[in-house]
Formats: sequence, C-alpha cells, structure tokens
Amino acid sequence: MSRPAETAPDEAPLLARELRIDFPKRTVRVRGAEAELTFVEFEILSALARAPGRVFTRDMLLGRVWGDSAYRDPRTIDVHIRHLREKLERDPKDPEYLFTVRGVGYRFRDTEP
Repeated sequence: MSRPAETAPDEAPLLARELRIDFPKRTVRVRGAEAELTFVEFEILSALARAPGRVFTRDMLLGRVWGDSAYRDPRTIDVHIRHLREKLERDPKDPEYLFTVRGVGYRFRDTEP
C-alpha cells in the first residue's frame, strides 16, 4: 500500500527553473500552470526533488512509494517517470528536471548556483 512522504507543515516550496513543488499542499506548477499528478507520481517526484542530483535506483523509489516493494516490477517506475516527463517537461525526450542515469536509475536536476 502507498504511503505519503513525511512533510513538515511549514516546509518551503521547492523552486527549480519553472517548476514549483509545494509539498504540504501536494501541488505542482510548471510554467505557471497546475500539473495534475497522481499520488504515485507526486511521491516519486517528491523523493527525487528533495535530493537534487542524488541518483535513486528503481528499487529505492519503489521502496519509498510502496514500502515493501518485493511484489512490484521495478520497471513500473519507468512508466511513472515517463508520465511525469509528459506532464512536466517541455520536451520529454530532452528533460530539464528528471534525468535517467543509464543502468542505475533516475535523478532530479542539481540545484542551480
């Protein structure tokens, strides 16, 4: 069963380029428009965005979203990442936010200087 990530009620929104994630409100805006994310998409995005630049394996993301993920196919994460890219990226094939680390997993863009 899915479980929401721990969120402090006063946690500040994350801003990365034209993406704004408000964790307590569970809202995402990109280029000024609200992005409608599923529960699982938001949980994956939250895990990645809270640790910019850190690489997460599929199994790590499965564990974050579903806890005991032994019965889930790790490729499930690929499908959710594809859907997130379709909703957040200008060009899902040339992402600005969600990057693939070949043979390992995924990472959120590093914070900008």
